[in-house]
Order: sequence, then structure tokens, then C-alpha cells
Amino acid sequence: MDGNASTAYNVLERMVLDESEEPRSLPLSLLETITNNFSDEMKLGSGGFAVVYKGVLGSRAVAVKLLCGAMNLDEKQFIKEVQCLMKVRHKNIVRLLGYCADTQGLMINFEGKSVMADVRNRALCFEYVSNGSLDNFITDASRGLEWRVRYKVIKGICEGLHYLHENRILHLDLKPSNILVDGNMVPKIADFGLSRIFDEDQSKIITTKLIGSVGYLAPEFYSKEITLKLDIYSLGVVIMEILTGEKGFSSAEKVIESWRNRLELSHGDDEQVRVCAEIGMQCMEADRDKRPTTQDIIKMFIELGGTSSEEHVSLQESTNINFLHTSSQFFSEVVMQCILPCLHL
Repeated sequence: MDGNASTAYNVLERMVLDESEEPRSLPLSLLETITNNFSDEMKLGSGGFAVVYKGVLGSRAVAVKLLCGAMNLDEKQFIKEVQCLMKVRHKNIVRLLGYCADTQGLMINFEGKSVMADVRNRALCFEYVSNGSLDNFITDASRGLEWRVRYKVIKGICEGLHYLHENRILHLDLKPSNILVDGNMVPKIADFGLSRIFDEDQSKIITTKLIGSVGYLAPEFYSKEITLKLDIYSLGVVIMEILTGEKGFSSAEKVIESWRNRLELSHGDDEQVRVCAEIGMQCMEADRDKRPTTQDIIKMFIELGGTSSEEHVSLQESTNINFLHTSSQFFSEVVMQCILPCLHL
């Protein structure tokens, strides 16, 4: 490990322990070292755009997301993901520890000539979430997680999404595989590669690309118009999957009945199942204007007793404070590191 990587190793160790630390630039050599040079045995998972590796820091671990096909990488998408992640800090959103925007010159043979090409490596470093993604835990009501745990997960996802929407951030790919759960079954929303940020006075975005995951897309998405209600629809599908193991259910009564067949619910549990089912089905309304906002959903939890008014006030305060917490110099650094190399391609 070179001197820069050694120093960064110590910094990253400190960041893992101290949640008040800001995300920062990390050298590629450090990420190579802690992942054993991105070896297969350190691989945690992969998707269409990235491979995630486990990074080892002594007795602690981090997750390193290495973007695939960096030569053809969409720099705007990378910057967008970093921009979103650096603006958020919430217990139900995966914590960004650092990023790598590394560009190196490499001699290659092109049409019989040796030419210098810029090789781009883009990676993100996150807290390590030990239990993996939520889709590993979703089953029908007859088996799997007990009700209290499912309720905790549903409530946490709603609070995380509320935080994002209060900060004008759309996730746009909310689904169980993009929600991680830690050792205490606390859910953490992850994978912001498709996310968008609204300006303060903006209520919708028109996109030219169809993005997201089939089964979680709201009907109006095919019109290429993006609003906060797109995430709400996806949330509804996720809630119904957590409740039933299926993406939809015809009524709250049927959901409650399926849980009664599994175990004897107390009156409080019975009401929690009912409210969660109603939230899920309201979120999946075909007419987006009939879907609740995250504020409406949080209010339903407060009325149910699942979130105290003090917790709600704290949630609002953290939304306002943490959104401004990230230093602008970090984001400026990311933009410069990502964009300047592109000018030489």
C-alpha cells in the first residue's frame, strides 16, 4: 500500500467509526487493497451497471461499488448518484463514506498504432450492511419474518423515503433489492444511480429515457413525466410485497386474514396490518393524484402510534439540518474530478 493509500486507510477507518465524518475522495489503490484487488471472493453482488465488493478494514468492513464499463461510463449518472448521496444523512438511507474518480493513461494498440487512452475508474464506498438486501427476506405471510419485524421495516422505508422527498430527491428505482437491512433489521434505502433532484420550485421532470424496474413502475411513467408520486407507487408495491410476498392484494381485509391464519394477532397488531395494507394500496392507485405523499404516510403512522410526535419533530429537524450539512467543497471536488478527465477523451 502506498503512502496516500495508507493515510486514506486510516481516514476511512475513522469514518466508519465516526458517523459525523463527511464523505471524501478515496484513492483507487486503497479500494484495490481492501477488496483484494476486486477479487471474486470479495464480491457481494452485481447488477447491470456495477459490481459490489466487500472491503476489509481490520475487524471492520465496508462495501465498495465499482461501476462497470468505465470506458463508456455516463459521467452525469455517476455525478448524480454522488450528488444525491452527499446530500443525505438518515438512519434509513445507506451512508456514503467516499468516492473514487480515478483516470489513468494507458498505452493501447489502435488501428496498428500505439495511442494513449484515458482509463476511467469510478467507485463508491458505503457502510457495510450485514444482512444484505430486503428481497432475501420477503416471503408470504405464512412463513418468514414475524409481523413486528415487517412493521419495523415498512415504517423505516417510509421514513427514509420521506426524508428524500422532503429534500426534493426522487429515488426512481425503489424495490426490495435496492433496500438493505442491517443486523437489527433496520432498512436502508440504497442505489441512487437513477435518482433525480428537483429544484425548489419544480414539481415534475420530463425524461427522454425509460428507466426503473418493471413491476415497480407507476402507469404514468410511460409518459416520460417524473414526479414524486412515482416513488410513492413503487413504495406501495414494496409494502405489499413485505406484507404478502406478492406485488399486490385486492383488499386490506384479505391481508389481515392471511396474517390471522398464520398467528393470533393482538388488536394493536391487527390495526398495524390494516393501516400498512391501506397505505400500500393507496400508494398503488392508478391515478397519481389519489396517492398519498410521504407526509400523509408519516401522519398515518403517528396516528397509529407507530411514530411519536417527538420522533416526528426530530425527523423534520434532521431533514432540514442534515440536508445543509454536507460541505459544498466536497461536491465541487467530485464534479471537477469527474468532468475534467472527460475533456481529454
